[in-house]
Amino acid sequence: MLHWRLPLAVGVWSVCVCLALTYEDDIEVNYADTYYNEITEEETPEPTPSAAPCNSPDLTKWDKIFSMLENSQMRENMLLQYADDIVKVEMGSLRGEILKFVAQYGGSCGVAVETAGRRMALQLEARLRESLLRLKFGDHTSGAVEGNSVGNSNNLEAMLQQLLSTTRTQATRLAKMETSCFSNPGTVKAAPQHPEVGGAGHREGTLEGVLAVLQQTRTELQEVRRSLRLRHLPAGCEMALLFPMRSRRIYTSVIPDVPLSLSSFTVCLWVKPVGVSNKTVLLSYGNRRNPYEIQLLLSHSSALLTIGGETHLVEARGVVKPDGPPEWLHLCGVWSSEQGLASLWAGGKKVASTPGVAEGHILPDGGSLQLGQERNGCCHLTPSSSGNGMAGFEAGFDPKVAFAGTMTGVNMWDKVLPEEKISQLALQDGQGCEHRGNIVMWGVTEMVPHGGAQFVN
Repeated sequence: MLHWRLPLAVGVWSVCVCLALTYEDDIEVNYADTYYNEITEEETPEPTPSAAPCNSPDLTKWDKIFSMLENSQMRENMLLQYADDIVKVEMGSLRGEILKFVAQYGGSCGVAVETAGRRMALQLEARLRESLLRLKFGDHTSGAVEGNSVGNSNNLEAMLQQLLSTTRTQATRLAKMETSCFSNPGTVKAAPQHPEVGGAGHREGTLEGVLAVLQQTRTELQEVRRSLRLRHLPAGCEMALLFPMRSRRIYTSVIPDVPLSLSSFTVCLWVKPVGVSNKTVLLSYGNRRNPYEIQLLLSHSSALLTIGGETHLVEARGVVKPDGPPEWLHLCGVWSSEQGLASLWAGGKKVASTPGVAEGHILPDGGSLQLGQERNGCCHLTPSSSGNGMAGFEAGFDPKVAFAGTMTGVNMWDKVLPEEKISQLALQDGQGCEHRGNIVMWGVTEMVPHGGAQFVN
């Protein structure tokens, strides 16, 4: 038995050796790359502290203003696009409804007219109220920073006016269609009246209701536009002088580029007073001998211009509204020594004119010109230790006559301007600030605010 097992084992061993030699060339073992499952101490990376989060700098006032401007511009563009879609979508929908009804009902055009009119009234009323709410929401959130809000409001008002005109046209067409349908008995079939519909009288009342809603919307839009005007600078002005309160220390010194030795002048400015007392000084020029050479004043509801003293004056009454919210008012004072003719202009219109005012007088040079205050000449002028002014100069001011409010577009010419020119300067939506004087030029002539007075945009 052992004899046959031994040869069998030898044969199996021989077969294994042959197989190993056969596949020796096909098997390659790569010992070049070694992999380790353990991390040695030298390879252990030291933990690095995580970087602190970036502390973004606080937004500056200008960044906030630009962000508000961008948001306001986007909101205004959305409102304009929405108002434009009202006209296109609603008129297209109305045309489709009429064509559909005519094709579907045939002779029963009375039902089509009734349904179209009712749907038009409901859709237009809902759209207009929604648009008005969006406009008011945009007005409250935009504040005083929307540079182009007034122009966008004009466009929106024009679109609503177009919608109003289109609605009237469609109402006329519906009335003609109804008359044509019911005047042809051969093609008209009696249609049962809807329980909620009262016939032709109800249809006319519905269309009149739509027109009434549009008129009311237009009126409210004008109020919104007026509110936007009050929050923005007039006549294309880009900055204004703010006088926050009445104080002897709050005023603005004006340093003209040329001497004020004048025999005639025109001075104009935009002003929005917060409150007007018995005497509120807007502009004053004088020297030590006579502090009241030129004065442009407000007194309750009146405006006054004095030349050479308070005895030579011209007064215009009823040009200022003491009650209600502050509004921008354009004032101009004109004087010529040749005939002593002095006049006052308010809102681009001549409101008062007086002859014989300081006739033959020449305004002296070397005085001081200031806005929002007057020198009363009570104090001697001596150089101050700080070098910022005159000692006792501020003490010579009276807080009771100080101006509180906003002022812009201050210009002065050494001649009498034509009436057409003054009217153009007073346009609220114009570009009057681009027409500067040759004695005082707004935005060019040096003006130094004192106290709490400051330039604002």
